[in-house]
Amino acid sequence: MNSLVSSVRRFSHSEDSLRNIAQDMLNYAKQRGASAASAEVSVGFGQAVTVRHGDVETIEYNRDKGLSVTVYLGQQRGNASTSDFSPQAVRDTVDAALSIARYTAKDDCSGLPDADMLARDCPDMDLYHPWDLPVDAAIELAHQCEQAALDTDARISNSEGATVNLHEAQFITANSLGFIGGFPTSRHSLSCAVIAGPDDAMERDYWYTVARDAEELLSAQQVGRIAAERTVRRLNARQLQTMQVPVLFEAPIASGLLGSFVSAVSGGSLYRKSSFLLDRMDQQIFAPHINISDVPDIRKGLASSPFDDEGVQTQRRVIVENGLLRGYFLGSYSARKLGMRSTGNAGGNHNLILKSSGVQSGNLDFAGLLKTMSRGLLVTELLGQGVNAVTGDYSRGAAGFWVEHGEIQYPVQEITIAGNLKDMFRNIVAVGNDVLVQGSRQCGSILVEGMTIAGC
Repeated sequence: MNSLVSSVRRFSHSEDSLRNIAQDMLNYAKQRGASAASAEVSVGFGQAVTVRHGDVETIEYNRDKGLSVTVYLGQQRGNASTSDFSPQAVRDTVDAALSIARYTAKDDCSGLPDADMLARDCPDMDLYHPWDLPVDAAIELAHQCEQAALDTDARISNSEGATVNLHEAQFITANSLGFIGGFPTSRHSLSCAVIAGPDDAMERDYWYTVARDAEELLSAQQVGRIAAERTVRRLNARQLQTMQVPVLFEAPIASGLLGSFVSAVSGGSLYRKSSFLLDRMDQQIFAPHINISDVPDIRKGLASSPFDDEGVQTQRRVIVENGLLRGYFLGSYSARKLGMRSTGNAGGNHNLILKSSGVQSGNLDFAGLLKTMSRGLLVTELLGQGVNAVTGDYSRGAAGFWVEHGEIQYPVQEITIAGNLKDMFRNIVAVGNDVLVQGSRQCGSILVEGMTIAGC
């Protein structure tokens, strides 16, 4: 099915209708005295079906729409939003934004992006794949997923259910510099969570798969089986004594380390001086074999886009080169605060990809990483929010497995891992090739030497 034809049929408003609404907001803002303005209009819908113990637990269907407008009166800024698309509501929203702007303080960094940075070329990145999934078919898919988990091991004693999600949206963003652009997108997922063991010895785990195109999701049977296997392996967990050992972050949670890095080198943290990586441009912040790129143009990528939230053209960028910091994540406002230019990251990073240039590291699978670590802790779950963005101090509750001689020995729980992100980044020994694509930050499992484990 042609995605453009399909989008016309599936959304409550056509792309042309959204463009007209956005342009009407800009025209009215100018008529009312705004020196500049930007607008975004979006529509979308989603369906979620959850099956638990073979019965349908929930069926949810939502259809959303919304618009927002930002206006400028010189260096004063105001923003307002509504879900009402009627002409009167559109005008009222613009008037509300103008009223807010009149009472805000002047800020010489506010304003639209630089005109020469706006996207002029918007290639199709194949981000929209409608999923024609009737509710009965969604129920059957969720049932197959949960049943696969229950059938995997007799020790699976309970279920939190399996959920099938589909979501489709279409948006238009525009500004008074002449930029207007938008496209439809989709994001679909399948997840399952189960419980193993009796009474107070119960353990829980889950698994999920997500993609723009439903045909690229793992099968329901695979998701259920992986969820069950991950749950059962946690049974009979022990505690550890306090010690200092290497820690291997499993791929699904290793991307969280990338999240802490992105936050530290994003404009808001930098101009507020609330980052542990302040003033570190072109300095060594990671191990020399680490390279990180921001790649906005991956076909079907979960964070791909030809332009950022402000309409600035996106581009492939090297953020970390051989351990050296080479780039920040900036929108127009934060860039001006820092005396720089936007990097096309209003709204955050795109597809952030971490790779190792190490001769051995980049070719290691998960088993190879365990052997490289030899003795230490494999972390598969993190708890709490113990990361200090200003100092880099890192302390999180954790669960996982103790490893000896490169082999998993037994599960562990009720422990804390601690270190400092500045040291952790520099002490990355190896990165696996077991990359999972479950979000905007992609990396394999990450092995860090010399972290503190606080146990019993």
